[in-house]
Amino acid sequence: MCGERTSQPTLYRAALGTACTTCLYESYNLLTQMLETTSRRQKHFATVDGGTVAALLDGHFDGLEAMDVVSAVREFPMYLRADLQRALDARFGEIGVECIGFRTRYSHETVDYASLLNRDHYPVLVAPLQYEDVHIGEHEPVRCVRQGLWLAEIGGLKCALIAVPAQKHGLTTGWHVEIAVPVGPAGEKFVRDTFRKLEEAIQASASYRGKVLSLESERQFSGMAAGNIVVHRLEPVAREEIILPTRTLELLERNVFNFLAQRRRMLEMRMPIKKGLLFYGPPGTGKTHTIRYLAGALKEHTTLLVTAEQCGIVAEYLALARLLSPAIVVIEDVDLIARERESLQTPAQESLLNRLLNEMDGLRETAEVLFILTTNHPESLEKALAGRPGRIDQALEFPLPDDEGRRRLVDLYRRELIVSADLVANIVQRTEGVSAAFIKELMRRSAQYAFERSADAAEATMDDVDRALQELLFEGGKLNRALLGAKLD
Repeated sequence: MCGERTSQPTLYRAALGTACTTCLYESYNLLTQMLETTSRRQKHFATVDGGTVAALLDGHFDGLEAMDVVSAVREFPMYLRADLQRALDARFGEIGVECIGFRTRYSHETVDYASLLNRDHYPVLVAPLQYEDVHIGEHEPVRCVRQGLWLAEIGGLKCALIAVPAQKHGLTTGWHVEIAVPVGPAGEKFVRDTFRKLEEAIQASASYRGKVLSLESERQFSGMAAGNIVVHRLEPVAREEIILPTRTLELLERNVFNFLAQRRRMLEMRMPIKKGLLFYGPPGTGKTHTIRYLAGALKEHTTLLVTAEQCGIVAEYLALARLLSPAIVVIEDVDLIARERESLQTPAQESLLNRLLNEMDGLRETAEVLFILTTNHPESLEKALAGRPGRIDQALEFPLPDDEGRRRLVDLYRRELIVSADLVANIVQRTEGVSAAFIKELMRRSAQYAFERSADAAEATMDDVDRALQELLFEGGKLNRALLGAKLD
């Protein structure tokens, strides 16, 4: 066969000729390649023709009986979907295994390994893969499989992994990851190693760490799935833009920046490092503005924004805070749920309050979590929340700005608009009792009047400011003044 008969010491005679050892080896390799090609084509045709997943699994596990294959399951939170997908890509991408799509007749139940083996009524069929782009606050989203099956052979061990939404009564509650392997210690070790690698990748949480997040259930207007997490891009706030009384700034510096700088040493001394702050004061005095500054200044911290109506899922927020620690948990307008007990209208309201208090108490003292609660009405807060150490450790007042504060606010919010020193002094004199938000709107309204007077105007006049004040203070009535945080009579 090879044409080297005279040089071969051993020959094998057959009906059609003779063959040497080299011929036999080459024939074996050729047949092996043909079998592998046939197997790949069968899988390809099954995919194209909508064959059953059960048939694929039979071929993959070489016809093993169902009792000879076992599976193990983990369920991961919905908000970890992007990190889970990246971990799966890394685990199977390094060995060149591709994901296979499939479809089921119904989508209100979790698809597990056992259901993939169904051959009778409505079997699971191979189908094209479907993806969703999950936004993580980067230029490019993470491309996530909606439901997928990986078939692999690693070190001679056949395995199958499925990743699908975990369903409960038609609602997606998380992500179901199931690994099927032949019975035996080798399979058990593979399952342990794979889940360990997935959990390590998720613990790293590279997709969301250090960002500003909130939990949502809605899709974004871009059409991208939020993965139950929305990443917020807050406009940066510089240190010099924080205009507060000296005492408030000192408390902020000491209870946030200085505290965080010493947190590691406190932990070594077995002191609690969980901390709670309460920002209180009239509306529009800079509480949210300061939080935006902190979120930008503490870049190594993950900031979680919780609204009052979301306190029902505060446990999920705190689980995320533990995972992404060090973290800042911001609960704005906490007075909406943490009023005096006598003012609560329904058991549901009290349940939300209790849940918030219990979750704050239940977090480990060694958790690297900073709570910041804000309120416009501190007098209406639950006494246990406002006064008990371990929930709130320091209250910081955000009062209406004084004369110097209003002067600095005018200078900040005039931006590129020219305002003379005399006009600044006039504004400060006429705006006693207004908030920072009022000064900001006054500067914008004055600029609008200046531009209406002349398209090329670059400087505000006394008339521009007079007209703006008239509109803000009087033409809108008491309601308009209240909306802008003005306490003028």
